[in-house]
Amino acid sequence: MFTRIQTLSQKQNLFVFGPRGVGKSTLLRTLFLTNSCLYLDLLNPEIEDRLIKNPSDLISMVKALPNETTHIVIDEIQKVPKLLDVVHLLIEQKQKLFVMSGSSARKLKGGAANLLAGRAIVYNLYPLSVFELEGKFCISQALRFGTLPKLYELDDEKEKQQYLMSYTHTYLKEEIKGEQLVRNLEPFRRFLEVAAQCNGKIINFANIARDVGTSENNVKEYFSILEDTLLGFFLEPFIHSFRKRLSHKPKFYLFDTGIVRSLTNMLNLT
Repeated sequence: MFTRIQTLSQKQNLFVFGPRGVGKSTLLRTLFLTNSCLYLDLLNPEIEDRLIKNPSDLISMVKALPNETTHIVIDEIQKVPKLLDVVHLLIEQKQKLFVMSGSSARKLKGGAANLLAGRAIVYNLYPLSVFELEGKFCISQALRFGTLPKLYELDDEKEKQQYLMSYTHTYLKEEIKGEQLVRNLEPFRRFLEVAAQCNGKIINFANIARDVGTSENNVKEYFSILEDTLLGFFLEPFIHSFRKRLSHKPKFYLFDTGIVRSLTNMLNLT
């Protein structure tokens, strides 16, 4: 296990966002000891089902906790957005401190997340950095496979390739199809490959729409999905003149080089 540079406040309510597989759950379990917190993993179907049906059950769960329990950790909060209303109520009552993690901000944009504005500090977690990897950092391996923590548990290159391919398939299945973020998955699948080919380049929405075979508005929406699911970000041009900046197009970057190579079917290339 690697020591993360990211430090989290132990005395504030927190949001920890990051793509799947960057180590959010591991970090939370490390920093927030089980004997002083209640850990609710919404990837557990039983817990998710219970809180989807009755979000207010969280109130009785929290009030039944002993004084020694200081934190409530809710992993994958985006799976039950209505819980944020309950969390907001409990924060106002100063019952406990809440630590919430998520791999997608899209479902939280329905309005409930706004209730926590100013009440929870937001942290973002990314793949491992050169400083966190220390002696295990290898630039050729990082460029080829990226730096997701799971990769450093795998010694065989074939296993690393399979993990990255599985990651992209899981993203399509769980984040996109499962959350019904797009109605037609096939154009989005083609878009992902084109977006990966455009990684680090100036984005021309019209050209990408033509390559994918969809509308320009759909392409803009697809990029918005990548941003909201934390798989990428736009980098605006650095120009002092705001007027000139408006006439320049941004570049788009996916969050990890291994994911870029997986989406472009280049994992076998050395």
